[in-house]
Amino acid sequence: MAKLILAADRIILARALIQKARELPIPTDGGKYNFSYIAQVKGYLRQARDLVKFIPLTAGTTAEIKGAAQEILAKADQANKEILH
Repeated sequence: MAKLILAADRIILARALIQKARELPIPTDGGKYNFSYIAQVKGYLRQARDLVKFIPLTAGTTAEIKGAAQEILAKADQANKEILH
């Protein structure tokens, strides 16, 4: 059976994944257009989105947690634009 992760813990993990994507060093060969680099960044951001995407739809969470989840989704999209474009 899958391990249950609380919504607050999911938000913390998602923030750490976004930070990890931002701190990923840009490779010298190909720069930020290196396919491996792009795949790693997109992978971290996808994991962050996947952790929190259902929190706003959950009935048992508070409005504060739902707002934090929406913020994470927006930050993941913003990080994607800043890092890769």
